[in-house]
Amino acid sequence: MNRLDALKRWETLMFAVLIAIVVFNSLNSTYFLSVGNVVNLFQLSIEKSIVALTMTLVIIGGEIDLSVASIMGLAACVMAWAFHLGVPMPLAVLIALGSGLLAGLNNAFWISRLGLPSLAVTLAGLIGYRGIARILLEDRAIGGFPDGFNALGQQPLIGPFTLSILLFFLLFAIVLVLLQGSVFGRLVYVVGTNLPAARYSGVRVGLVKSSLFVGSALVSALAGILYAARLGSVRGDMAEGFELDVITAVLLGGVSIFGGKGNLIGVGIALLAILNLRNGMGLADITGNTQNYVIGGLLILSVLIPNVWQDIRNKRKGRET
Repeated sequence: MNRLDALKRWETLMFAVLIAIVVFNSLNSTYFLSVGNVVNLFQLSIEKSIVALTMTLVIIGGEIDLSVASIMGLAACVMAWAFHLGVPMPLAVLIALGSGLLAGLNNAFWISRLGLPSLAVTLAGLIGYRGIARILLEDRAIGGFPDGFNALGQQPLIGPFTLSILLFFLLFAIVLVLLQGSVFGRLVYVVGTNLPAARYSGVRVGLVKSSLFVGSALVSALAGILYAARLGSVRGDMAEGFELDVITAVLLGGVSIFGGKGNLIGVGIALLAILNLRNGMGLADITGNTQNYVIGGLLILSVLIPNVWQDIRNKRKGRET
């Protein structure tokens, strides 16, 4: 790839946007580049960032998972419910992860075995899993977790970094190797690019798709548990709406909504851009609702701009030929 092609890459554009956001925020607030604020920037949205890693795999595979935030809430509520009944916390965490596994297997069954659209199945999961979470806790907020559990989300382990941040970097490395340097990663791209061709080539499409949804649900359940540890209490509506930020980060990172295109580096840059944008708006006392409007606008632009860009490039190629 020559230099001109490299400059045209979406990741390069996103990196330029990230630099612009950082410069703008640092000029607007003297606290923006402080160590405390940088760590806080990561910590307040780390669970969304963790879920975005497996969402990248799902969307590159040509699917979508709208149920991730509800699975986060379900796992946290299952853990709190079990602990409230007297179950030891380590076992309650395992039960919560098991609920995430069951949710993933349920999604995978309807999508991979029965061939239903993932949009419809996971939308139903978004509603259904959230409903189960609310049934378990009703309108209560359950807290009083052991100090050791709360410390997982609140106390730094290495330097200023908590367990959640360290797990994010570990999972980022694992997913990067899995996507860019493994047979499974190549199969995900093949399935997302051309599903009929993948089937004719002997790819076990159902197994690939099932792995994506089970992995997405398990990581979402883990993120929900970490979120509960950071907050110190659990409600039935926790993590509600998180899927918006997660999907926005993935699409803004250059992953095609139609599948088969994108990489984790672009998603990482997009995550940094969104985190810095939200943090800057927070320092400027911009309300959460306004922040959501901005993120929603980014979601639309993340789908619109790449398509317009590709149309322009196709027209240029047509003129050259």
